[in-house]
Amino acid sequence: MEIDFEAITEYQRYKLMASLIVPRPIALVTTLSASGTINAAPFSMFNMLGEEPPIVMISINRLDDGSLKDTAVNIARSREFVVHLCDEAMAEKMHRCGERLAPDVSELEKVGLTPVASSRVAPPRIAQAPVAFECTLWETLETTSRQIFIGCVHRLHARDELIDTETWRVRLQHYFPVGRFGASDYVTTRERFTLG
Repeated sequence: MEIDFEAITEYQRYKLMASLIVPRPIALVTTLSASGTINAAPFSMFNMLGEEPPIVMISINRLDDGSLKDTAVNIARSREFVVHLCDEAMAEKMHRCGERLAPDVSELEKVGLTPVASSRVAPPRIAQAPVAFECTLWETLETTSRQIFIGCVHRLHARDELIDTETWRVRLQHYFPVGRFGASDYVTTRERFTLG
């Protein structure tokens, strides 16, 4: 089978790419609105781009009317955000943060996640998250359908048992992140194997 991407619609390309390029890590991103409301939303078009500088990428789709989602508005305005990686214990609450709420309603409060002050940026981090990266905006890319934010990581917060600072390795026996598999389907990382 061969599919000409120029011959199908944007939606059809999205469905194919988002269902085939899996599993994807999930960024649960916290930002602050202009009035100080804590916004939290999950994005699976997310990944690490490099270590010098330490940068991550979040791709946020536009709404049907072409306007920007709250997270995109907040990052563009404040140039600060926190990226959290989610584990099995908080997966359901992470998913519920994706529900459409008014800009003055905090997803964290609605789903029962706890904000904790960040060290370097104004948006808070989430206490229940195993990992949080405090970021400032490095660069923005725009496409017809998306705002793509590249963030520079300034601080990492992790559960105490996760990182061995002598070897700088993650203790994977304590880390069970979830990934996006498509639509509302997620995968766990419990079935692991080692090669070579």
